[in-house]
Amino acid sequence: MKHHKLVRRSYDKDQDTFRHWFLVLPCLLLALLIHEKFSFLEVMWTFSIFLEAVVILPQLVLLQRTRNIDNLTGQYVFLLGAYRALYILNWIYRYFTEPNYVHWITWISGLVQTLLYADFFYYYFESWKNHKKLQLPA
Repeated sequence: MKHHKLVRRSYDKDQDTFRHWFLVLPCLLLALLIHEKFSFLEVMWTFSIFLEAVVILPQLVLLQRTRNIDNLTGQYVFLLGAYRALYILNWIYRYFTEPNYVHWITWISGLVQTLLYADFFYYYFESWKNHKKLQLPA
């Protein structure tokens, strides 16, 4: 119960105004239009891939609004982006070592997701290099 109070106390509802439907609906519509095969499971899989690519946006927007980024949050977001960037290296390796390894939907979505982290990576490395607290510009 104590943990629940800590999370509630650190949550700032006034700053968290991102409308998640602006991510969910376009991803669903895009999945209905772009998929490998039109079936319920395939469209839902594609929808989840598209949504995964942009789901970090509310967190990044909130971090930029509050500008107050503690070490744990900064490292967590950095590692999420690094994890996705390592996926790209894996895909490149598999493309050259496995015959017929082509997955455009996951590749483009993964690239979009990694690019969304690019700005955060820049400020993360700048703060690390200069031994300063991570702050994003307003």
